[in-house]
Amino acid sequence: MIDLTGVTRTYGDGPTAVHALKGVDLSVERGEFVVVLGPSGSGKTTMLNVIGGIEEVTSGRLVVDGVDITTMNEDERTEFRRSHVGFVFQFFNLIPTLTALENVQLMAELVGRNHDDSLTALDAVGLADRADHFPGMLSGGEQQRVAIARALVKQPPILLVDEPTGSLDLDTGRQVLTQLRAVSDRDDRTVLLVTHNAAIGGMGDRVIRLHSGEIASIEPNTRALRAEEVEW
Repeated sequence: MIDLTGVTRTYGDGPTAVHALKGVDLSVERGEFVVVLGPSGSGKTTMLNVIGGIEEVTSGRLVVDGVDITTMNEDERTEFRRSHVGFVFQFFNLIPTLTALENVQLMAELVGRNHDDSLTALDAVGLADRADHFPGMLSGGEQQRVAIARALVKQPPILLVDEPTGSLDLDTGRQVLTQLRAVSDRDDRTVLLVTHNAAIGGMGDRVIRLHSGEIASIEPNTRALRAEEVEW
């Protein structure tokens, strides 16, 4: 599903250049739930951005869902993001003047989905009964679940998730992690979750540790933890 070969990402030139990714080799299988761990500045978000086509790689080869995105121009990468990838970020980025359903519908319209698809996506994260509520009427965890539904309405084969619990307390964070794991298990959807929170690594089928733009280790979990077992 995701295959990086010698991928680098460099910002700037010369002695002041920042090497965010340094020859990363990584393969992720369809339906895997993979957690990427590392401190700030380790290259986690940059790796998500290149996989999702937000940023170009500097060198190397990157194939996602059978598509070599390193050969694409900006317009082609935009279309790739629209059809192949769902994004969930730490900050929900919901439009406050739209209801939960309308926030999801906005994305649905961009990718050619319909009203029923939007309701299905909200139902998948347990929020069908909150469809008519505005973001300000929802808890932080509910807002994050709306953001997940907004990503799911595209029906993407890959979900890229950046620090989804960073602004949530433990109980609320567990609710969000439960939904993300369910998405992977129920729909055979590939989930790549980036976090600095080492405890969440226990939920992954595998844990990738990044350090200074390089993969420090790749560790399988013999038994992935359930969200309610995660403590931080």
